[in-house]
Amino acid sequence: MTAASADLAALVEGATVKTAFGQTIAHVAVQHWSAAARQAYDLGCTAFDWLGVEDAGRPGASGVRHAVYLHVLNPETKLGLLLRTEIGDEPLPSVAGLWAGAAWHEREAVEMFGIALTEPAPHLLLPESFTGHPLRKDFVLASRVVRPWPGRLEPGEDGTTAPSRRRTAPPGVPDPSWGPRRLEGDPHA
Repeated sequence: MTAASADLAALVEGATVKTAFGQTIAHVAVQHWSAAARQAYDLGCTAFDWLGVEDAGRPGASGVRHAVYLHVLNPETKLGLLLRTEIGDEPLPSVAGLWAGAAWHEREAVEMFGIALTEPAPHLLLPESFTGHPLRKDFVLASRVVRPWPGRLEPGEDGTTAPSRRRTAPPGVPDPSWGPRRLEGDPHA
């Protein structure tokens, strides 16, 4: 992000502005999420870009389970603003009233990560009978339970002997001995 984007992030009241690796983020408490979003909108960031969730794995000592990111743009200046908040079990205030496109992203976050919204969200991707939240780190993938994860053992190993340190080609890559052979004395080889 540019220095101008950092200046824009600094205008968000109650935000802690941090810049790392060229990315400026305005961190706000979940209680100030709606106010920060409204202020971003009032600063000219009327174009919604995306809303995403990051799973921390399990609640830490502070009770934080997820980080929620909101990226919006000012179409006139072409500057972006990235807002971030951390939530545990408390509901996230919806920003779909400001940016209608955020509704889809919020519904995805509800289904895939299990976060709660202050406003109820209808199902979007998963059937009503589905249990769990597939993008959480603690969600067990059925395909890994049914059969061993590929790559756990080298081809030809049975798990009772020490693993081989030979290099193997990825699946679908032919053996080097496959294909046309060069003949000795061939001037085109």
